[in-house]
Order: sequence, then structure tokens, then C-alpha cells
Amino acid sequence: MRASSRHISGHSLAEEIAIAISFNGTTQAVMMASPQDLGDFAYGFALSEGFIAKMSDVERIEIAEHPTGLEAQLWLNAQQAEVLSARRRYMSGPVGCGLCGIDSLNEALRVLPTLAQTTGHLTSFDVEQATDQLRKQQPLHDQTRAVHAAGILVAGKGIVMAREDVGRHNALDKLIGGLCRAGVDPAGGAFVITSRASVDMVQKTAMAGCPVLIAVSAPTALAVDVAEAAGVTLVAFARAQNFEIFSHPNRIEAGPTDVTR
Repeated sequence: MRASSRHISGHSLAEEIAIAISFNGTTQAVMMASPQDLGDFAYGFALSEGFIAKMSDVERIEIAEHPTGLEAQLWLNAQQAEVLSARRRYMSGPVGCGLCGIDSLNEALRVLPTLAQTTGHLTSFDVEQATDQLRKQQPLHDQTRAVHAAGILVAGKGIVMAREDVGRHNALDKLIGGLCRAGVDPAGGAFVITSRASVDMVQKTAMAGCPVLIAVSAPTALAVDVAEAAGVTLVAFARAQNFEIFSHPNRIEAGPTDVTR
């Protein structure tokens, strides 16, 4: 498998290559991404975009190397293959856009599961420490200063898993896939991301069943609206022990409760 960074003229540069994800022999997405953790990426993308609902929907996965990039080939069972044929989405976009090439405008604002409301999921101290803890688990960023990360925060335990990628959407997909393959339920933690909170990041969080999304930067207005409707606690501007809650503050104990727009 290809290395995730390359050393050129005294600098370590992050690798960025074309990654194709195919289901039962048909390519559904081509994205520019970092070449590590491709199995996690494929499973996470399939789950967060609704191509599969559970691990058992995939009979096997293969990683193929091509002259121009890599391909993650997922082979679905017969029932899920029928579901896939009714919902096809082609994407061929740059790192910064998770909705490029979408077939239908309806898919951009797809129906999401509504997460059950709970209280006391995290303490304000957990949230204050979240992005600093994630920063300590970014070896590729330390080498290149050019990648995003996504991690899962568990109350009292900190960041228990993290993934990196040149694309913020890809990093979150890799995390979702890594958790799924490890048998870890995202419902017991909070996603922490090193980027802004756009609507697609909220959508992926809801699809994964994770109740809290913590972003180091700002949310968009649409992301707040979608988080509110889906029952996701959206926390943003989380840095230097400060943060703001934009939706469903009930999951953060002793934290700020003002909704900012």
C-alpha cells in the first residue's frame, strides 16, 4: 500500500491520490484522499452515505491498486444490492466538497434518522479537552501540517480512536468505518473534528448514530438547522477550553446553554 506522506526538499508532504469506491463492480464515488486506512474509509463512506446499514451488508472487501490510484471494492449481499440499485450517487469532486457530482438535489438534504434525546452525555470538562486531546493523536499532521482529523470522545476516557485524511469528510468516514469494524458503537461518544461543521458533517454524524458533534471551527446555519431536526448536539468553536453549543444542549452537563445564530 502507498505511503501517506512523501519527503521532498526537506519537507514531508501529505499524499493525495484518487480513491474509487465501488459496490458490486460499479464505481459509486471517486474522491481525492490520503491512502491509509482504506478499509475504514470504504465502510465509513458506505455507512454514512446510506449505501449500507450494517457491517453484514458487505460480504467482502478488496483493495485494488491501479496506475492512477486505488480502489476499494465492496461486494454486497443480494438484498443490499437491490437497495443500492434504487439509490445511486456518483461523485467525482475535490477534497473540500462532500456533495460534488450528486445526482439528485434531494440527496443533498436527505432524510436522516432522529436520534433519541438523552441527558448528561458529556461534562463541560470533557468538551473543553476534546480538541486538545485529538491534536495529540495526529501523527500525519505533525509530519505534514496538511491534514484533518476526526476522533471519538468518550466521557472520562478522552479520544479513544482517531483517523486522519487530507479531506475532512474522508477523516470522519474513516473514523466511522474504524469504529464499525472494531465493534464500537458511536452512540456512546461524541465525534470531534478539526474543521468547520458543515451540513454534510452533521448528516454523517446522524447516519452513524452519534449524538454529539464537536467542531474546532464554525458551523453553517444549515448545519445547525439539520442538527436540531436530527437530534444531534452540535458544538462548535471548541478550542482553548472554550466552546459554544448550537443545538440540543441537554447532553452537556454544566455547559453553556445559549443557542447562538
